[in-house]
Amino acid sequence: MERWFLTKSNQHLEIISHLKISIKSMKHLLEIDTKLLKNFNLILMLQMIPLWVISAMLVNEIQPSLYDKQMLYYAVALVGFFVAFIMPWRKILWWFVPIFYAINLGLLVSVEFVGKSILGATRWVEIPGVGITVQPSEFMKVAVLMMLGYIISRNPPSKSGYGLWMFLKLSIVILVPFVLIAKEPDLGTALVLLIAGYGVLFIVGVKWQIWAVLVSFVVIAIPSLIYPNLHDYQKKRINDFLNEPSYHVQQALIAIGAGGVDGNQKDEATQTQLKFLPISTSDFIFAYLGERFGFVGMVSIVLVYILLIFHLLFIASQHNEDYLIQVFASGLAFLFFVYMTVNIYMIIGLAPVVGLPLPMFSHGGTSFIIFSVIFGILQNLIAFKDFLKYNSDHKTFMLSKNRLK
Repeated sequence: MERWFLTKSNQHLEIISHLKISIKSMKHLLEIDTKLLKNFNLILMLQMIPLWVISAMLVNEIQPSLYDKQMLYYAVALVGFFVAFIMPWRKILWWFVPIFYAINLGLLVSVEFVGKSILGATRWVEIPGVGITVQPSEFMKVAVLMMLGYIISRNPPSKSGYGLWMFLKLSIVILVPFVLIAKEPDLGTALVLLIAGYGVLFIVGVKWQIWAVLVSFVVIAIPSLIYPNLHDYQKKRINDFLNEPSYHVQQALIAIGAGGVDGNQKDEATQTQLKFLPISTSDFIFAYLGERFGFVGMVSIVLVYILLIFHLLFIASQHNEDYLIQVFASGLAFLFFVYMTVNIYMIIGLAPVVGLPLPMFSHGGTSFIIFSVIFGILQNLIAFKDFLKYNSDHKTFMLSKNRLK
């Protein structure tokens, strides 16, 4: 009888012990979730909402049939963001990044041999049996940022910045895809990748002597080496920019002028509604924004972009010891800056016409999805910055660095 009571007592103690452990585990999980919500940069995501809402409204007004596609793109982009957010990037970067970069390089090379031509440019690869085409150059933006972050985090710069050897090593990561994309030809996307890549290196730190030599070389090379090797249509765009604006730019300027200060009602925005303004839902959507909401609307959207860019650069400076966050935050900032600047300058006739959309604003699925994935990776790196172990479904414990001290 005494043995029975002892056995039952031990069982009860064991159950109580398990309950204490379970309660402690639940408290730990709740603490982790609270820290995740605290680290998650909600302001960064809220800054995107005006771009998405106004873009969808304008696309619906121009061509309602494209609105459903736009909503589908938003849904896929949202899924892409959450998938990128829950992936354990800090644990898998060491094997995932080199493979992902190599696969995308392979796809860019394959464009030369099996690429599909659309409007005279060979930039797409068709998936066999599905009929869907993908543009490898878009995915290369993510691959280059990942590769730069991976190499820089493993080989941080000194206080004076990287020397020549590391600069050349990192330059190869940028220049190889740049050459392959420029050959498609897609000089606009290639230049965006080039500027964003070297912008990241500028933020991270490279010795000033290297920048001085590089800038001098570019200034000399543009008239003597680069311009003579451009395609005829690229030279025509430059000549149109320097002389009389092209038809596209003329119509865009008329639309912006018609909008005045406060803009027009939808039915009165005749430049767009009567189809005078070409490519009004994608590359030239900023011109319709001007016709619809006037100078006030255009300035408002530009301010949204400027605040977003400065916020990303602030994140990069705030995490200057975490090179993964610094690379992705500064890379995103430069991508937004180059896309926004070139697109707007192109529309108002201050830059040659190139096929660069207004980021997260122009109609089109690939751009939305790629930018959403990059945002997801950045939010993941910020949210899980203080955790050494985690997995994507949160079923294993995530140990905070502070708890181990």
